[in-house]
Amino acid sequence: MSILDLKIHQALHTLVFETLGQPEKARAFKIKALKRWGLDLLAGTKDGREAIFVAPTGRRKAGEEYEEADVKYSVKEILQDFPRNQKFYAHITMVQGTAYLVGTLSSESDTDQEILNLPAAPLIFAYLKKHKLPHLMEAVQNIGTATALVKHRGQEGKPYPYEELPNIARRFLREAKKIEKSAGFGRVALAYFGENKDGSARFRLSWLLPTIALFEHGLAEKVDKNLAAFK
Repeated sequence: MSILDLKIHQALHTLVFETLGQPEKARAFKIKALKRWGLDLLAGTKDGREAIFVAPTGRRKAGEEYEEADVKYSVKEILQDFPRNQKFYAHITMVQGTAYLVGTLSSESDTDQEILNLPAAPLIFAYLKKHKLPHLMEAVQNIGTATALVKHRGQEGKPYPYEELPNIARRFLREAKKIEKSAGFGRVALAYFGENKDGSARFRLSWLLPTIALFEHGLAEKVDKNLAAFK
């Protein structure tokens, strides 16, 4: 079989499961999510106006004044929860090819207030490392509105049809579809090539999931656990 024939065979027999729709862009979070991301919620002033903003955990203290990017901040209090009747929403926005995590406080009576706007990649890698989700961290290839996860082991060959997959591969696909349904979007593609002589699996895996959903700790744990099935 020529290289071209093999590529065609792999394309035809790679198993693809999709949850159609647009990648989720916004999600509501609780205060503990900010703490998991390594951020403190601060109340004070921003260029002399009352505001709520964030800073890396433990870096700022009540009574402190500082300046960042030509903006002057004064910290009055480190908040332990969001202001009453305010909900926190975070979403991903793209700026010249780079994903940013943007967070806003919202209520029925007030205008939405942006409290964070940070590059998503360093934030999510620090978050995954802090909470010991190594399989997910290793699989991240690129980050946009959706994050591309890639995992590849062993020499490629002819992919197995679904009916011949071992239980470990079938369980992975079942769990992946459940996770995609929870996230509202996803696309998983698996080419399983069998095992090496030592019994380790040979496969090529790609998986798209909404980036904002990966900031949800419970969902990120499920993704990490599922990726760990292929060691």
